[in-house]
Amino acid sequence: MTSPDDDPALRALVERVRAAQADGTPLEIAGHGSKAFYGGPRHGEALHTTGLTGISSYEPTELVVSARAGTPIAELEAALAEHGQCLPFEPPRFRVGSVAKGTVGGLVAAGLSGPSRASVGAVRDHVLGATLLNGRAEVLSFGGQVMKNVAGYDVSRLLCGSMGVLGVVLEVSLKVLPVQPATATLRFELDEAAALQQLNAWGGQPLPVSASAWWAGMLLLRLRGARAAVNAAVDTLLTRHRGEGVEDSLATPFWDGLRDHEDEFFVKARTAVESNTGAALWRLSVPQTAAPIALPGEQLIEWGGAQRWWCTAASAATVREAAQRAGGHATLFRGGDKTAGVFTPLSAPLQRIQRELKREFDPAGVFNRGRLYPDL
Repeated sequence: MTSPDDDPALRALVERVRAAQADGTPLEIAGHGSKAFYGGPRHGEALHTTGLTGISSYEPTELVVSARAGTPIAELEAALAEHGQCLPFEPPRFRVGSVAKGTVGGLVAAGLSGPSRASVGAVRDHVLGATLLNGRAEVLSFGGQVMKNVAGYDVSRLLCGSMGVLGVVLEVSLKVLPVQPATATLRFELDEAAALQQLNAWGGQPLPVSASAWWAGMLLLRLRGARAAVNAAVDTLLTRHRGEGVEDSLATPFWDGLRDHEDEFFVKARTAVESNTGAALWRLSVPQTAAPIALPGEQLIEWGGAQRWWCTAASAATVREAAQRAGGHATLFRGGDKTAGVFTPLSAPLQRIQRELKREFDPAGVFNRGRLYPDL
């Protein structure tokens, strides 16, 4: 990352934060606004990172790329694709209008992963280092560009999912991977209980399962890996189970739509939320082996059963209690009443740690007040 003295865009951010700290002005960190719906209510003046764009460094042979916060995810992925590489955790590229607008900074701050999360890991598993502008208007660097880096605290991964409350992500170094040579999608007609049972059975077998999705009685399974392994898995699964292959021309748009929340389920959920019927979209994180969860509304299941999306008009207390009974927790993803909090309330010890982190990085409470928890 260049010095503020040599970078007008960075210098402008530093000066803005310094002024906000001095007069107590709250700031809302914003890229293209593609995830403005996510997290707690928004407060403060917009602090845009869109001036910080571009790939800082890229070493294809080392499988590492560094990009500035305002760089569109689509632009970064296009550069990786030229070398046959990708962001394996498939971050959602939410649209603003008809254009994919997710940025690298928002990718880290929101900490959201796509369909392949269960097979390759989350965003935080691929973050090697980050540069941060804290609430004291200091530019700090953490981590590096190698997997084994033990210098100091692992703050770069702490930033994943922090919703910007600790500071402005300026630049990120990410581990990338080669695009797998073969992909196949299979479809099975199964009810929810049978689909969950089957996913858990397949999870214990040497199958190159990359992603799964169950909705309305249909289970789709994506296989990725070496061509021989994928072909063998297809033969095994179609021989032992009643299913069928899905053409790439249909499968690719489906998985892209699921990743970017443009699939039919998410479109219907968005429509329900915006119609003021009291419906909200919830994201439940539970053990893969958890039994079916009974809630009113419509559900989509990903990550081998570990991520369960519910579009429901049930109360927050009802949804959180259902998730807790299943051994997990619930996040209010879109719509609903956010005043009581979007994320699962923390225990007292975790609340203390969170407050101390906020105080250390942003003592004046300048950044993204209330986006992660109501009192932070």
